Order: sequence, then structure tokens, then C-alpha cells
Amino acid sequence: MKATVIATFFGAFLICTYAAKEAPKKTKKAKLYFTLTDVPQIDCDVKAGRIINPEFIAKCPPGCQDVKYRVYGTDIYASFSSVCNAAIHSGIIDNTGGKILVQKVAGHSGYRGSFSNGVRSLSLPRWRESFLVSEGKPRKGVTYPSTLEYSSSKSTAVKSEPKKPEQDLKATKSADTANASEKASEQGDAVRKEYQTSPVPTPATQMATTTPTPTTTTTDPSTTTPKPTTTPATTRSTTVAAAAKTRPGLHRVRDIGSSSIHPAYSSVVAAASTMETDLWKPGLSLFDTGFSSKEELNPKPLESISQGNPNCKVDLSFLMDGSWSIGKRRFQLQKQFLSNVAQALGIGSAGPLMGIVQYGDDPSTEFNLKTYANSKDLRNAIEKISQKGGLSNVGKALSFVNKNFFLDANGNRGGAPNVVVVMVDGWPTDRVEEASRLARESGINIFFVTIEAAAESEKQNVIEPNFVDKAVCRTNGFYSITVPSWFGLHKVVQPLVKRVCDSDRLVCSKTCLNSADIGFVIDGSSSVGTSNFRTVLQFVANISKEFEISDTDTRIGAVQYTYEQRLEFSFDKYSTKQDVLSAIKRISYWSGGTSTGAAISYASEQLFSKSKPNKRKIMILITDGRSYDDVRVPAMAAHRNGVIAYSVGVAWAAQDELEAIATDPDKEHSFFVDEFDNLYRFVNQLIQNICTEFNSQPRN
Repeated sequence: MKATVIATFFGAFLICTYAAKEAPKKTKKAKLYFTLTDVPQIDCDVKAGRIINPEFIAKCPPGCQDVKYRVYGTDIYASFSSVCNAAIHSGIIDNTGGKILVQKVAGHSGYRGSFSNGVRSLSLPRWRESFLVSEGKPRKGVTYPSTLEYSSSKSTAVKSEPKKPEQDLKATKSADTANASEKASEQGDAVRKEYQTSPVPTPATQMATTTPTPTTTTTDPSTTTPKPTTTPATTRSTTVAAAAKTRPGLHRVRDIGSSSIHPAYSSVVAAASTMETDLWKPGLSLFDTGFSSKEELNPKPLESISQGNPNCKVDLSFLMDGSWSIGKRRFQLQKQFLSNVAQALGIGSAGPLMGIVQYGDDPSTEFNLKTYANSKDLRNAIEKISQKGGLSNVGKALSFVNKNFFLDANGNRGGAPNVVVVMVDGWPTDRVEEASRLARESGINIFFVTIEAAAESEKQNVIEPNFVDKAVCRTNGFYSITVPSWFGLHKVVQPLVKRVCDSDRLVCSKTCLNSADIGFVIDGSSSVGTSNFRTVLQFVANISKEFEISDTDTRIGAVQYTYEQRLEFSFDKYSTKQDVLSAIKRISYWSGGTSTGAAISYASEQLFSKSKPNKRKIMILITDGRSYDDVRVPAMAAHRNGVIAYSVGVAWAAQDELEAIATDPDKEHSFFVDEFDNLYRFVNQLIQNICTEFNSQPRN
């Protein structure tokens, strides 16, 4: 009897032990199945920039290979591109759709257009964010979201199709992650979260902080989920720990009372000072945020909204010098100066808006354009700014502002000029030329206020001689102010305000895409034919749609010619891109002879004589044959009147006439294709040449 009882007890013990070992295995397999199969589907027109997640796997539907889903770049794509069409262009999927892996990367210059796998990608001078697309297989150690976060308020989340057998599993998973996150919260482990499934995020689920210590990669979502503030079904349950590792917490070092601390001791001061963690901006990509401040992410309620000074509608960013070289007293003088500028500007929603970025070793946004809408609140916020310390890395700060500050999410208004005012004590500790050039090409007007510039005996210490002239929009003195002493800074408040409000002289707001009057001169002769004429109109539309069209930006006009000429529409006829594209589509084929010389003269009189003084006059002429009249004299007259002429010849067009029509150098302004169907090849090249020519203009 005793032996029987012992045997029974031992058998039960073995069964329980085996069951306990098997349970985790089953759970682990179930979690893996959830991770790999719950893939969200996206639409063909979804652009990478709209999706907040820095890395994700998604499923593209069939039928995305369409010209209306635009793609910019080759291999590396601008985030303005359609995700699915980029995947087709790169050969990852075909027009039947499929799963893809998308990884966000930093902004890029010189996106190259190409034709691949039936998709025509376009060139782009630069964009603030890029992405890579590859086969839809998960990378080792990375957990992917089953729900994508979108920047648009209309669609904050796109959920994957539910799988009935997994419902119980998901409920169990949510409960497990909630328990695990409570333990993590008690222990003080804050882990960066990137994904959210709640359609209405709360501040607690939008942001998480990172400690300054390195994070450890883990593939178990249940150990990395912060404590949920919504129901378990809508908690964040996934993370990309690898992405979190690339961004350590920001150490914002506060002034501890010393008036001047040598950079060599900055690490000692940093260790003894209070540190603030880097908070991610909600609604922005990992690569768009940069270093953010607590003030920006948790703005205090505004006391009132002022209309502001309507004669000074500009979006301003002040780069505030927070380096150790400035000292505590001079940092206070700088704050007083910025406060006085805010008062003199008359901050308001219909006038100027102002944000501040403080720089040292690294830049950080104190507050953005939409945080404060009146001078009183803004001045109070300036008074609370603490010195961050470090070196004077102005170039790094300009790159940060160019990529991260003037965004719609930060209050950028589009129609208002973008202005950056750089405050610098002495001279920068890094190079500014390249960062400034990219900022200018983005339409940012750069001003420099240099206080206590290098004396003759100190100039050998300056890394980049003449750094101000290399940075500002024009080297005529308008964009730079030199102040001999910090104690005389108050004297330049009014001169600076007057300059930043002079919108007519803010020339860097003009870019190659928003500062031209473009007149198309279109051959409508009998040799073209109806079908080919429609191809020409598509070519005209493809060029036009790449420009920023309005009555204050780029304007479009068109002339059709045979023996005679007809004004299809003038520069002031249409002021929106959609109206211009519709007007191009409505142009009817004329048919007749080919008098190209007379057409150039007609365009000069009917289009370009009525161009605005501050606009670049660009003529793009398309013809398929030799002209019955002389083209040289009319072309030379147009060139003398400031018209930049591009000639595009098809089939039987005469090369000597194309070169005579084109502005010098001929090879950069004249093009030839053997048939109409190949016209599309020159869309990217034409736009690139227009932008290259614009950006090479002298800055004096």
C-alpha cells in the first residue's frame, strides 16, 4: 500500500513537471506566430512620411503600379514617395502586391530618378527624410507592429485583418504585457516605445523616456511595454529596441553658477548637474525629431492669442548660444535681448511667430512656432530657459533646424518666409558652410548676429574663416550684424527686427520650385498628330506639377503655334496647381505649319513681357521639325530680355535650331528625343537643370 501511494505521487509529480516545461514552449510559439502573421495592409497612395513608425512590415495591395502614385529616388527614396510604388520600382514586389519591410533613414540630397520595373521615379534636389524598402522578412531581434501609426489625425491607426483563432491569445498577451509593464515601472526601467494601436493617443502612451544608460535589445514584447493608460486591447505592445539604442538620452546640463567654464571641464559639470531625458515629439518620425525639449512637448496653456503685427508675417527661429564660453552673465544678456526682440516684433497668429533652439555640443528645441502666440507668454518662456553648456556647434544647429524645425507639425505656416537668426559668441567650433547651403536651398533666410568677434590675434583659432559670408543668404551686409560687446546688444534690437520683417529682401525664401514664371511654347503643327500632341501635353503637365504653383510662387502660361500663334492661358490666369493641370488637359490640337521664330516673339510679347520683376522667366519650347522662319533673331531678343530658354526637339527637329533657341550653355538647355513616347525621360533632367542653375546664382 505504501509503495503504491509513493508510486502514484511520483507519477503525478512527473506529469506536472512535464506540463510546466511544455507550457512556455507553446506560449513562445504562439507569440512568434502573432508577431510574424499580423501584418497591417496599406493603400497604394500611402506615403512613407505619413507613417510614424521608423521600421515596419506592411502588405501592399494589387494594382499599385500607377503613375498617380509618385516615387522620388532610386534605391533610397524620399519619404514623400508612395511606399508600395517604391517597392515595385525597386523590384521587391510586382503589381500583384505583397509584404515589404520599410526602414526610415535620414534625409538625403540628390535623389536620382530612374525607370525600373514599369515605374518612373522622379529626381528631387533634397528631402528631410528617406526610406529603404526590402523583402518583407523580419530582422532578427526586431519586433514589428500589427498596427501602424499615422501622422494624419484622420487615420491615426490602420489595423490588420483580425484572425479569429488568435483573439484569446491577443487578450492574454495584453494582460501579460500590462503586468510586466507595472513591474518595469516600479523598477524605474523606462524603455523607448515607437508603436501605438490606440486611435486616440494619450500623452502617457505617446511618449516614453530613455535613461542615459544603454538599453538592452530584447525580442520579448512583454518585457518592454510601458504601463498602459487605456484598456488592454489598445496598449502599445511592440518595440524596436535596436532603433532605441541608436539614440541615447539627451543630457541637458544646467548652469551651476560659474560665469565661465572651459569646455574641457564640461563633462565634470555635466556629471554634477541635473539631467533631462530626450522626449520624442508625438506624431513625428524617429528621424524627423532630433533633440526635443520638455517645454515643446508639454506646452503650457496660452493665456491669450494675439493677432500680432500683420506687416511682419514671418516664421522665426532663433539659434541661441548656450556654450560654456558665453558665461552666466552674458547668457542672461542674451535672454534679455531675445525678450526685447519678441516684444518689438509683436508676436501673433497673423504676424510673426517665434521659436528658440539652444545649441552647445548638440541643439535642442526650447519651444517651437506654435507653442506661444503672444509676446507676453513668449517672454515669460524665454526667462525660464537654462544654459545647456558645451561647445558652439553652429553648423550642427543649422542642420537640425533645417531638418526638424520648419515643419507643419511645429507650426510652420507655408506662406510665411522662414527665417533663422544665429546668435554666436565669437566664432563657431564647427563648420557652417555646407549646413548653411542646404538650409538656403530649402528656402531658409539665415541671419547672423556675431558678438565679440575674433580679434586679429584670435583669428588663427577660427576653424572656418569668413564663416558669416559662407552662411548668410547674401554677402551684402543685410544678413549680418556685428556687435562689439554683449553690453551693446540691446542697440541692435530695432535694426534686426526691421530686417527680418522686410519680406521683399528675404531672398532665400525663393527656391527653384517657387520663384519662376514658366511659359510653355508648344508646336501644334500637322506633323505632330493628335495622339502625339496629347503626349506632349502630358509632358508639359508632368513638369508643371513639380513646381509650387500660386499667384505668389511659380506661375505657368502656355502658347500653341503653327503658322499662327494662340495664347492658351497667361501667367495670371490660374493660381492653383489643379487649375493649371486642368487647363493643360483642355488644350485642343490646332494643326498647321511650323513658324517657331514667330512663336518665340509672340511668347515674349504675350507672356514674358507681363512677368513679375522678381520672377525668373523660363521658356520651354517643344517642337518636332525645322521652322519655316528664322529662330535666331527672336531667340537672341528673348535672351537679352532675361528669358532662360530650354528647347526640346522630337523626331525631325533641327539640332542647329534647338541650340540657337536654347540659352548658353546649349548642352544644358537643349534636348532631343527620337520619338514622342520618350519625352518623359527629360522631365527629371529639365527640373534638375532649372534648380542647378537657380542654386548657382551669385549671392552678392
